[in-house]
Amino acid sequence: MMRALLLVGMGGALGSMARYLCQRWMAESYPHAFPFGTFAVNLSGCLLIGLFWSLTLKGGDQPDTWKLFLMTGVCGGFTTFSAFSLESIGLIRENRIGFFLLYVSGSVTLGILATFAGMKLGRLFTP
Repeated sequence: MMRALLLVGMGGALGSMARYLCQRWMAESYPHAFPFGTFAVNLSGCLLIGLFWSLTLKGGDQPDTWKLFLMTGVCGGFTTFSAFSLESIGLIRENRIGFFLLYVSGSVTLGILATFAGMKLGRLFTP
């Protein structure tokens, strides 16, 4: 159990730091009303979790180690549903309903497609 917690914690720390850097860079590069940072982080996280899922499908102890570190840890720390929810409410409060609809529908639809693409991509690397 301690090993699993360490793997998840280390992965989560790396994912959180990567999210911070990505969101900061996006905010500085694209200072618009649309929350591009969280949008990009969540979509790339969906692609990554699909890829990691495909690459660890084999079973056994090794893939469980990688699933804990990469999927639960890194992807869990990298993506952020709470920020997505808060930013969605912010768009409503600012009466930016068009951006709200685009953000919510785009995040969900493209997130599912990105996860599927990651799974397909991962299958290219596994026999």
